[in-house]
Amino acid sequence: MLWCDKAVFRQGGYTLLADVQIEAGKVTAVIGPSGAGKSTLLGGIAGFVPQTGGRLLWDGVPIDGVAPDKRPVSMLFQDNNLFPHLSVVQNVALALGPKLRPSSEVREQVEVMLGRVGLGGMADRKPAALSGGQQSRAALARALLQDRPLMLMDEPFSALGPGLKAEMLDLSVALALGAGRTVVMVTHDPSDAARVADAIVGVEAGTAWAPIDAPTFLSDPPDAFKDYLG
Repeated sequence: MLWCDKAVFRQGGYTLLADVQIEAGKVTAVIGPSGAGKSTLLGGIAGFVPQTGGRLLWDGVPIDGVAPDKRPVSMLFQDNNLFPHLSVVQNVALALGPKLRPSSEVREQVEVMLGRVGLGGMADRKPAALSGGQQSRAALARALLQDRPLMLMDEPFSALGPGLKAEMLDLSVALALGAGRTVVMVTHDPSDAARVADAIVGVEAGTAWAPIDAPTFLSDPPDAFKDYLG
C-alpha cells in the first residue's frame, strides 16, 4: 500500500495536501480540474517535487527523503522522455543502468520487453523514426523493465488519438498488473478512469481526497467534483 499520511508537497508557490491510502495491485486514477495539483501529487510521490510535511510510506516503510532513483517507483511522462540521439534499445536499457552500450544479456532483456509492447524488430531505430504511439510503447517498455512495484502515469498518452490512447492505456495496465504492479495514473478524461481504474482520487483546491471506488465516484461524485464531471 502507498500511504500519503498528511503529506505536503510544494512546487513553486503551489501547495498540495494529500492524506491518501492507495491499495496495492490496483489501478487508481487521479482526476480533477487543470491546475488542481494532480501532477504535483505524482511528482511528490516520485520525489521530483519537494515534500515539506507529513509522511510518505510504501508497504509501511518511509520513502520520503529517499532519492527519486532509489524509490520503488517507475514513471511514464507526458513527453515520453526518450533521448533523440540514442536508439530504442539504448533508451530502454537505461532502465537497467547508465551504460550506452548494453551487454548482450541486457540487450536480450530489452528485446524481449520490446516484443511485449509491440516493438519487435525496432530496437535499433532512433525515436525520430517512430510514430507517436511507438514512442509511447518504448517509454512503457523502459518503465516496465525497471521492475519497480509502483508505476506512475502522468497522462503519457494524451497526445494520441482516442483509439490509440485507449489501446495504449489497456496495454499499459494489462502489462503492469500482470507484473504485480500498482498503478497510479493522472488523467483529464473521466472515460479513462471508467475504462481501467478501480478507484479514483479527486484533487481539488490543493487537496487530494481519499480514494473512492471508481463507479461510485463517476456516478455520484462528491459535490466538489460535480461541475468538473458535468
